[in-house]
Amino acid sequence: MRRRVGIVGFGQLGQFLAAEVQRRESLELAFVWSRGRVLHGLPPHLVLEDLTQAVSRRPDLVVEVAHPSLVRLHGEQLLRHCDLLVGSPTAFAEPDTEGRLLAAATRHGLFVPCGALWGLHDIRALADRGQLAELTVTMTKHPSALRLADAEMRVRCDRAAAAGGPAVTLYDGPVRDLCPLAPNNVNSMAAAAMAAHTLGFDGVRGRLVADPGMADYHSLELDLVGPSEPDGRAFRVRTLRMNPADRGAVTASATYGAFLGSMLEAAKGRGPGLHFC
Repeated sequence: MRRRVGIVGFGQLGQFLAAEVQRRESLELAFVWSRGRVLHGLPPHLVLEDLTQAVSRRPDLVVEVAHPSLVRLHGEQLLRHCDLLVGSPTAFAEPDTEGRLLAAATRHGLFVPCGALWGLHDIRALADRGQLAELTVTMTKHPSALRLADAEMRVRCDRAAAAGGPAVTLYDGPVRDLCPLAPNNVNSMAAAAMAAHTLGFDGVRGRLVADPGMADYHSLELDLVGPSEPDGRAFRVRTLRMNPADRGAVTASATYGAFLGSMLEAAKGRGPGLHFC
């Protein structure tokens, strides 16, 4: 039986996913919803005008790729009727939102994509065993690729761009406080905080760096400290992912394929509860 998929958001990623759903015999596009955007290229019967009516389209899976506010407003209702893949996990930095959606995922699955963060399942496994001591995630992008909600951070970012270098650290601290300041840029950090559940949003350290020299890539660096030996030696993992990206692009090139993989995995269904894919 074909799985019905609804897409919330019709930016570049949403358009890509909608096209991929329509290409696959195992999937069927239930609807596309977008706020304030004309949905070119879609037949009228696939356009959903009111997101509160999403369940009337009988989706098996809804994929959110729009804004964390939509997760806060509609996530709980959607989970009562279908699986939900949250492309804006910065929404979970609000304890109320995280608590409500986790509690609502008793009949259907709540999915968080791994995105640009490799090793997410390993992070969760360490946390499950109580062996995760520290986790730092550093994201570095060209200033034009950052969409900042905080005015002071925007000023510093603009100054870095005008100066042409060196790199400027815009934020260094708990991921929870960073998420509302740059909700469209730090979803990988939010996913890491959820996987590292023994540290959580308050215990995972996030660093956001604006680098005028990073014109062709987005970089994501992970520094993890695990269990220690009696003599003080500690298990440690450091990874650096360099993702090709056009200047000014919020979403790097490889992210499209990674998110498609997440959607296809979520479309298989895993039952209720929280899942990373």
